[in-house]
Amino acid sequence: MNPEVPAPTPEPDHPKEVGNAVGAEVGDDVENKVRTVEILISNLLRGGVVLSMLTVLLGTVLSFIHHPDYTTSKEELALLTQPGATFPHSIMEVFTDARAGHGQAIVIVGLVFLIATPVLRVAISIFAFMYQHDRAYVVITTVVLILLLASFALGKVEG
Repeated sequence: MNPEVPAPTPEPDHPKEVGNAVGAEVGDDVENKVRTVEILISNLLRGGVVLSMLTVLLGTVLSFIHHPDYTTSKEELALLTQPGATFPHSIMEVFTDARAGHGQAIVIVGLVFLIATPVLRVAISIFAFMYQHDRAYVVITTVVLILLLASFALGKVEG
C-alpha cells in the first residue's frame, strides 16, 4: 500500500456506530423541536407588538375623531396631555370605556397588550420546554412567570 494514501475505513457494523446514527436522528428531532418553538415565540412577539401598535393607533385616531378640537386648540390638547388628565384607572374602567369606543381607553388596552406580550412569551416557554423535555427550564420558567404575575398583583401605583 502507498503510505501517502490513507486506507479506506470499513463500513461500521458494530452497535456503537449504529447507535451514533440513531443518535444523529434524535439530535435532528431535538433541533426541529427547538426550531419550531423559536418560530412560535418569534411569531408571538411580532404579533403582540403589531397588535399593540394597531390598537394604540386606533385609540389615538378615535380620540381625535371624538375630540377634533385637540387638533386646533392647545388648551384642549393640554387637558389630554397634562398630569392629572382623566383616564380610566382600573382594568374594569379601561375595558368598559374601550367597549364604549373611548380612544384613551383603547390606547391603554394597546399598552396592556404590549406589556402582556413578553409575559405570554414566558408562559408559552413553559410549554415549549415541556415539549422539549427540559425539566430544569420548565421549573425555572415557571418560577419566573409566578414572580412576574405576583409583581403585577402586588405592585402599587401611587399617583
